[in-house]
Amino acid sequence: MTDLALLNCRQLVTLRGPARPRVGAELRDLAIIPDGAMLVRGGRIEKAGTRAEIEPLIGPNCEVVDTGGRVVMPGFVDAHTHLVFAAHRAAEFEQRCAGASYQEIAASGGGIRATVRATRAASEDELIQATRRHIEWLLRSGTTTAEAKSGYGLSLEDELKMLRVIRRLTGPLRLVPTFLGAHEVPDEYRDRRGEYLHLIVDEMLPRIAAGKLAEYCDVFCEEGVFTVAETRRILEAARAHGLGLRLHADQLSNSGGARLAAELHAATADHLEQTDAAGIAALAEAGVQPVLLPGSVFALGLQRYPAARAMIDAGLAVVLATDFNPGSSPTPSMSLILFLACTQMKMTPAEAIAAATINAAYSVGRGAVLGSLEAGKLADFVIRDCADYREVVYWLGVESAHAVWIGGRRVYQR
Repeated sequence: MTDLALLNCRQLVTLRGPARPRVGAELRDLAIIPDGAMLVRGGRIEKAGTRAEIEPLIGPNCEVVDTGGRVVMPGFVDAHTHLVFAAHRAAEFEQRCAGASYQEIAASGGGIRATVRATRAASEDELIQATRRHIEWLLRSGTTTAEAKSGYGLSLEDELKMLRVIRRLTGPLRLVPTFLGAHEVPDEYRDRRGEYLHLIVDEMLPRIAAGKLAEYCDVFCEEGVFTVAETRRILEAARAHGLGLRLHADQLSNSGGARLAAELHAATADHLEQTDAAGIAALAEAGVQPVLLPGSVFALGLQRYPAARAMIDAGLAVVLATDFNPGSSPTPSMSLILFLACTQMKMTPAEAIAAATINAAYSVGRGAVLGSLEAGKLADFVIRDCADYREVVYWLGVESAHAVWIGGRRVYQR
């Protein structure tokens, strides 16, 4: 692999800092190097510094990229996506515009169950073709790593199919696979919930663990979906199989999901729109990372966003992610998510960027190698078509990624 040198960076946003997620005031320190430069060897960062420090290290066979006075920053790590699915739900979007609620649509057979029907009917190759399109959208947004969930199969073979798709599509986008068989109770088990729990715990989890098809297990812990007791049973079984734990928690009601995540010392608790002060305190004491998803609040026309400021004040290592899916958050744009975090949850642009890079990397178990531009880390970075990092958040609807590198290889160029 050819050595690479980046020069003439107006701002090199390194996020250099302690070897752990950022909390409190650390979230606002992006460790920016003016007139920055970076040297990459073997797909990893050799050194990040000023132009004067890097230029003498450039060898005769090194590719030199003049960034044109642009901002260079780590690629986004999107820590919560439903990347693999068939078909869209534009008709449901139209229904919501006419006044129907997400819950009403789901009760009539739409929502997650509609995507389950379409995804079950699609072949593995058809899902790969559809997901490649979604991956291209993420790359154009400047995302270089994404957590990717199953959960639109809800049968043994269809959940395995989705996870095989994720495995086959890893590269150029880095994907972190999560098993979400407990996303909803499928139609055929509506009157046999106990049997579906048995299927997840005694059949799906052993097969997935044996095939090493997932790193994490997630459950939609919510009234009308999976209870706290059911969620605990599934996640304890997942842990016994060596999987990390994640939860959809307190999205539509304060059902105890955050407190359960703390009890189980899960890696993350996601959504948290309805979480109260006691839930926040429990997460802080247990060291669980909150993954906040303002895109779903916005897309559903709701008003209550997660209490990001209270979480930051409590010392939580906040993460931002898209929740990309065909129903409640149909956006791959991390820039939009950061805009919403700043305008609706009163985070600063620096806090939002840290939450979507270094903190997100730690939340998916990649903080030692991704999320910041430091010596020894993988060279996943984005040249942004702007002169100030705040513009990445400020320009609503503008995707500023000019070029994207993953592992020192350019994978997207505008």
